[in-house]
Amino acid sequence: MRVDVLTLFPEMFDGVFNASILGKARDKGIVSLQAVNFRQYAGNKHGQVDDTPYGGGGGMVLKPDPIFAAVEALLDKSEQPTLETADEVIQHEGVESNTDIKSPRIILMCPQGETFTQKKAEELAKEDHLIFICGHYEGYDERIREHLVTDELSIGDYVLTGGELPAMAVIDSVTRLLPGVLGNETSAVTDSFSTGLLEYPHYTRPAEFRGWKVPDVLLSGHHVNIDSWRRQEALRRTMERRPDLLEQVELTGKERVWIEKQRKSDCLGDKQ
Repeated sequence: MRVDVLTLFPEMFDGVFNASILGKARDKGIVSLQAVNFRQYAGNKHGQVDDTPYGGGGGMVLKPDPIFAAVEALLDKSEQPTLETADEVIQHEGVESNTDIKSPRIILMCPQGETFTQKKAEELAKEDHLIFICGHYEGYDERIREHLVTDELSIGDYVLTGGELPAMAVIDSVTRLLPGVLGNETSAVTDSFSTGLLEYPHYTRPAEFRGWKVPDVLLSGHHVNIDSWRRQEALRRTMERRPDLLEQVELTGKERVWIEKQRKSDCLGDKQ
């Protein structure tokens, strides 16, 4: 996979791209990571990439021309389809063009975007080329949204200085799903949200620490019982912390009965 990030602060990505899982994936050649300063595509001697908004108002707005020029340069280097093809991807909800070269996903990081989820990470992990656009200032010229990007993503309902930190989070989440990145291929499958549930509790040595013991079932060596315990604890943790997720999970009849009993027990406990 190839990942390009358009940013005014490429130095922010140096540590992230060269350390931990991303650094190892890069060293293995599984993913190509590049941060590009789109100020070099400003087209003016002052390197100005923003301007005041038409109609007045506070703040500065990122101009469309440097963003378009930067994306076009990335597409030229990778011999990808032109921006007309990228525009076509928007109109057809991500359907590939008739060319043999797959169009990149051009992702705008912004508060108005779709909330990023594990499901979205799994979708993006199937792509060959991702381009992230990280903005600052008041916002983007609307023509960037309308005629360039294929996706708009947000990582939550809060305000950050720019799109760099959200892009790092998305890139890390997507990269760890690529084959060969994690040492244990089951890790990504059993992570929180991958199954639709929060992950079950983990324990390691020592078996007893300051009087707190590891659950006996985990020491039993009985893998069927261990799997059953982990599933039940994942259900319990999800029910307690993110009950909204249970509406989207395929549950067995036995699990539904167990959840209902837990809820009734909690209600009785609250009344006492």
